[in-house]
Amino acid sequence: MQALVPMRREDFAEILNQQVTPDMPLVYLDNAATSQKPACVIDAVRNYYTHDNSNVHRGVHTLSARATDAFEEARASVARLINASTPSEVVWTRNASEAINLVALTYGASQLKEGDAIVLSVAEHHSNIVPWQLLAQKNGVELRYARLDADERVDEDHVAELMEDGKVKLVAIAHVSNVLGSTLDVPFVVDLCRKHGAKLLLDACQSVPHMPIDVQSLGADFVVASGHKMCAPTGTGFLWAKYETLDELMPPLYGGGEMIEDVSTTCSTYAKPPLKFEAGTPAIGEMIGLGRAAEYLMELDMREIHAYECELGAYLYERLAADVPNIRLYGPSPAAARASGSHASGLDRAALCAFTHPAAHANDLSTLLDSMSGIAIRSGHHCTQPLHKEALGVLGTARASLYFYNSPEEVDFFVKELNKVIDFFEEVAV
Repeated sequence: MQALVPMRREDFAEILNQQVTPDMPLVYLDNAATSQKPACVIDAVRNYYTHDNSNVHRGVHTLSARATDAFEEARASVARLINASTPSEVVWTRNASEAINLVALTYGASQLKEGDAIVLSVAEHHSNIVPWQLLAQKNGVELRYARLDADERVDEDHVAELMEDGKVKLVAIAHVSNVLGSTLDVPFVVDLCRKHGAKLLLDACQSVPHMPIDVQSLGADFVVASGHKMCAPTGTGFLWAKYETLDELMPPLYGGGEMIEDVSTTCSTYAKPPLKFEAGTPAIGEMIGLGRAAEYLMELDMREIHAYECELGAYLYERLAADVPNIRLYGPSPAAARASGSHASGLDRAALCAFTHPAAHANDLSTLLDSMSGIAIRSGHHCTQPLHKEALGVLGTARASLYFYNSPEEVDFFVKELNKVIDFFEEVAV
């Protein structure tokens, strides 16, 4: 494992080389919540505000032209990252939550009706549950939830069962679970959707930053992601859909400047996608940062990132399973993930582990790891309360999540310090 070298850690030197606990270096293992930002992204945002600060699309002077060019070049960079057929298929949003809400309030509200059904899974992030609950309350669509299988993956055979009556018009599901680490068998679900005439929305927050994504071959109808999990500034994200879907099946959600073609006192006509969905002044500098982050990830090569994380993630899982007595790890093991049930699609496990231990509450484990050892992990329900309460039978878990700049040595240190914290709680209990 010593031969496994983190990728471009020097690009994050200022934040990762600090000490948050005396005599202990920061070990940042909370990447599923948000990633760190490389210097080139921070520089891109700073450059906009120090040299090009101006509004976009609305001016003919030099600064406005430069800002507009950089803003739209950022959209083109994200389009290249996910292999969209045109940048016009990329709609800027504040985050994936807003992107899902956008689909629910435009496509969902206009195309789905009482008697139709939507399939989700019990493992979904709240961002992929609450918007559909609001839609169901408004127009009477039925929500159906796929359960977990024996390996604690989303049960794709149950998804098939839920679609058998032909009422399902949309499947909205995570590509990669932010708690279980499991990867959806997308080709299997795409085939189901095509068979039953349903659309597929993929929550790709935990996949776009970590693996190659080609929306043209993926088969999904909607893909959403958050910028802050992929080395970009907070307050950034995007929705991808085919241009025809954006143009013909999704009315504008917000009214105002930028999203119009012509306005009179009696009526308005609207701009073509993506501007049709981008009312008002956007987060210009932040989106320029998102575009630079997309370029940065392509420079590193998403295939290399994915390969590195698969190895490091498996090492994290195996170290915890072997060296932390009585730990309960959630989601499939790396071997079970690759076997991936009856579909045998050879899916990799994400580089994260959610766990509990009988010695202490997840919040207490996280607090002491931070205060005693400088290790940052996440604890709680990770915005997946139905998964924790109804499927796993726990109120919360602790979660360590990796990115390409993490190292095997950090995993080793984490496992060692976790055992120390567990020993402390066990001694206190005695």
